[in-house]
Amino acid sequence: MNAQERRAKLLGEVRSGTGHIQLLADQFRVSPSTIRRDLTTLERDGHVVRTYGGAVERSVREKDASNSAEKEEIALAAAELVEDGEIIVLDAGTTTGRLAAHLAHRRLTVVTNGLTAILALAESTTIELIILGGRLRHPNEAIIGATVIEQLRHIGADRVFLGTDGLSPERGLSAPSLDQAHLKHVMLHSAEHAYVLADRSKLGREPYHYWTPLDRPHTVLTNRP
Repeated sequence: MNAQERRAKLLGEVRSGTGHIQLLADQFRVSPSTIRRDLTTLERDGHVVRTYGGAVERSVREKDASNSAEKEEIALAAAELVEDGEIIVLDAGTTTGRLAAHLAHRRLTVVTNGLTAILALAESTTIELIILGGRLRHPNEAIIGATVIEQLRHIGADRVFLGTDGLSPERGLSAPSLDQAHLKHVMLHSAEHAYVLADRSKLGREPYHYWTPLDRPHTVLTNRP
């Protein structure tokens, strides 16, 4: 297999969810340095975004296309938990974005830092939409920063729904950046009831090196096996 063929297959693996350099090196039977060079080429061409530690972060659209039926099942289950008149916090993410779409006809206040949720609710006439202001982070389209955290301190919500790229029973939620790990922790404590939306492909995965400890009562919503 030549370098061009390897990079094409490597891109397919990354888009399907495999993102750690050592795992990719083992799979392709090449050195980690070869995988790093390939990823640098793919990043230069705009196909991937690399993060600390060798993980590769997919775009929101790539994530949304993965396990879409499972995410829809989880989003519908989450929507059934919400009661009219409540204040809810929605984390950035693809499953939370789907949840937002299912809530667009409800009478609620929705607080969010996620561009997917904002777009899903922007035209609703029954949702009071509070957009947390800060810096837009690509490729996951999350608004982050100190101003987002400061705004959350002034909100006492009924429910918060968090997304994640990986869920570890010991460490909590895996996040692609320290800013996001910190923000998720503040969100976790921003409401009376807390939920994590994670399809079964996320359970036991540790794709990134930053963590949000789940240090309060919470419910994990996942799809049926």
